[in-house]
Amino acid sequence: MSMDATQRAAFFRTYGLEKELGKIKRDLGRFRVHFDEWFSETSLYENKLVEASLQELRDKGQAYDQDGATWLRTTDYGDDKDRVLVKNDGTYTYLTPDIAYHRDKYARGYDRMINIWGADHHGYIPRMKAAMEAIGNDPAKLIVLIAQMVSLFQNGEKVKMSKRTGKAVTMEDLMEEVGIDAIRYFFTMRSMDSHLDFDMDLAISTSNENPVFYVQYAHARICSIYRQAEEQGVKLLTLSEIDLSLLTTEHEYDLLRKIGQLPEEIALAATNYAPHRMIRYVYEVASLFHSYYKAERVITEDAAQTQARFALLGAVRTVIANVLKIVGVTSPEKM
Repeated sequence: MSMDATQRAAFFRTYGLEKELGKIKRDLGRFRVHFDEWFSETSLYENKLVEASLQELRDKGQAYDQDGATWLRTTDYGDDKDRVLVKNDGTYTYLTPDIAYHRDKYARGYDRMINIWGADHHGYIPRMKAAMEAIGNDPAKLIVLIAQMVSLFQNGEKVKMSKRTGKAVTMEDLMEEVGIDAIRYFFTMRSMDSHLDFDMDLAISTSNENPVFYVQYAHARICSIYRQAEEQGVKLLTLSEIDLSLLTTEHEYDLLRKIGQLPEEIALAATNYAPHRMIRYVYEVASLFHSYYKAERVITEDAAQTQARFALLGAVRTVIANVLKIVGVTSPEKM
């Protein structure tokens, strides 16, 4: 109570910011998203990084004054027009602190910096790359991925949200409603530049129409077959002791070919910033396994053939588990 109005406002602003940021960190941690570093925009002003960026651009002849405003010569670097950095009322445009932030990011020495922006920021990419080049940084090191919107559907209808009325579905709400595995799987299922209609009812269904259930069930089913083998006293041999030439059916060849593609799929997904490839790939592996399970018996009267088939199933299980781990989804042993 001893504080004046300005001090009280500053106190509650800091308190509210820390409280809300704590909730965001909590929800992201629960969602299996962890950041090595959190960066505050306020620190750009406290550490005078915005002023330093402007001064560097002036020193390099890349910023100029005109009509009472300060402009950046982005047209020299392929932008369609020069951009305002400081408006004629003395305030910064959105671009100016963003330049300071990216300048700081470059200064940390990264070989590659990946930004994920919303679809409405697509036109922002050329000016930011131009700004980095104007400072003297390599614009090719800055990679911007554009993410499209997600629409939620429940009971066959789109879930309506409104900023004006404050009606929204939070990440916490969604995790409680459909579960973390389903959200991570569905959100990764489409390429970033594709709009996603997220069917919440489908995401919690225990049917083959639910892709995350379908894939996880393949892993759980293989684990169940291993438990059956143990119950029946089947002693599994090491790989070097198994005759893999006994894997001769069409379904077995299909599985072998598919799991052999894993290294290439990982490389392509990483090179093209396309994690949805991993979702498509693991679904195809699961589909081939389910078909194999329906067509062939794993535990047979032929002991050597049984060993070969368990070697194959072990590889399939490992592939499914590894791919799901890559996208942050669990691999249950029972369902």
